[in-house]
Amino acid sequence: MKDLFEKIYRDKGPLGKWAAQAEGYFVFPKLEGEISNRMKFQGKEVITWSINDYLGLANHPEVRKVDAEAAAQYGSAYPMGARMMSGHTDLHEQLQNELAEFVSKEAAYLLNFGYQGMVSTIDALVSKDDIIVYDVDAHACIIDGVRLHMGKRFTYKHNDVESLEKNLERATKMAEQTGGGILVISEGVLGMRGDQGRLKEIVDLKKKFNFRLFVDDAHGFGTLGKTGAGAGEEQGVQDGIDVYFATFAKSMASTGAFIAADQEIIDYLKYNLRSQMFAKSLQMQLVVGALKRLDMLRTMPELKKNLWTIVDALQSGLKKRGFDIGTTQSCVTPVYLKGSIPEAMALVKDLRENHGIFCSIVVYPVIPKGLILLRMIPTATHTLQDVQETLDAFDAIRERLQNGTYKRMSASLTAAMGE
Repeated sequence: MKDLFEKIYRDKGPLGKWAAQAEGYFVFPKLEGEISNRMKFQGKEVITWSINDYLGLANHPEVRKVDAEAAAQYGSAYPMGARMMSGHTDLHEQLQNELAEFVSKEAAYLLNFGYQGMVSTIDALVSKDDIIVYDVDAHACIIDGVRLHMGKRFTYKHNDVESLEKNLERATKMAEQTGGGILVISEGVLGMRGDQGRLKEIVDLKKKFNFRLFVDDAHGFGTLGKTGAGAGEEQGVQDGIDVYFATFAKSMASTGAFIAADQEIIDYLKYNLRSQMFAKSLQMQLVVGALKRLDMLRTMPELKKNLWTIVDALQSGLKKRGFDIGTTQSCVTPVYLKGSIPEAMALVKDLRENHGIFCSIVVYPVIPKGLILLRMIPTATHTLQDVQETLDAFDAIRERLQNGTYKRMSASLTAAMGE
């Protein structure tokens, strides 16, 4: 019999195998200072394009004041216990009601964490007789939720409505045999590439197929739509979304999440969501803070306006300079370059050390081999000067990538890695 840990000693995983070269710099980096457009990395000031603080609320003085007052009043423990047992309060209910109204749904329910909540919601919505159909590029939390499903599941090609329709035909035949139903899962905004899920076309398919639609709108909530209610509002199909999910970790610059749907669906979920039934309630400091943040989303449209001023300047500037930013339809701004993993490491080090630009790097196996993805998250705290400096820096690194500078710099690493 093998030692359980033998596989760990032998194979660190596709990302873990790079730990010795990457940890502390390329992965698990330590940004210091107040969350803002400029922070410190290894003692140097950098323009930060890796913080999901879309609306700039993380260090907004009004938010900081409310957070501090809530911490002083309630501490970090209250309420103790799970919601069903002893952790339910009027303020939890108030936040749920206001969130439901904001996203035009009958009811909402708070979740402690987005990832955990998504996994648990999928688990609660389906039984072994049901079929799940989901976008192949769905976020890891969706994939992990689907893994819990004991029934059949199908993936459709990313944002490919024809592929979705074919899989709905397969799912319909299977559901007729099992006596179950069909759950379609899409994201409002794909967090890596920035394109919106084709929610309008998916909702249109309800005329032909009998299914329910569950949308993860983590990156759309607060950034898209006339009021900031997300991708469904942006595309005019909020009513067609049966279960709506969003997290507080992006536009709300906090911790927690929520689901919203018809009252009867929420009533069912709150009695069947294992991750909430058997977990401590969302602490009061976060609930009070979320109420303040939601109020600012509703009453301060200039936050979203300022965000999109930066988004438009960054994305249009990149396109004018010939950079490939893919098919983004959101704030998420990917820049695709061609190169190896060692070249990517040299490029990012140059970007951080010599140009003072900090953005996330994504390489194989998350994206295809030979590609480098630099992922930027514009926020309302960024300035047009930040954008200009970043565009100039990107011109410089592209030239070095194309003339072989990074290949020469990474030659020893390439040899060591057997690339």
